[in-house]
Amino acid sequence: MHDYKLGSIVMMKKDHPCGTNEFAIVRIGADIKIKCVKCGRCIMLSRIDFNKKIKKVIKL
Repeated sequence: MHDYKLGSIVMMKKDHPCGTNEFAIVRIGADIKIKCVKCGRCIMLSRIDFNKKIKKVIKL
């Protein structure tokens, strides 16, 4: 299980179309909202999907 909190920078398994796989956690609840570090687009994932797709926590 990965340990993350609001504002953490995480690396996802798949790259975003802009070319990076680093995202900042913007919202945590039943769903987790992540924001692309490079282009600023936001993605909303369920907590279960997020835990499947996260590779590692870069900065806590």
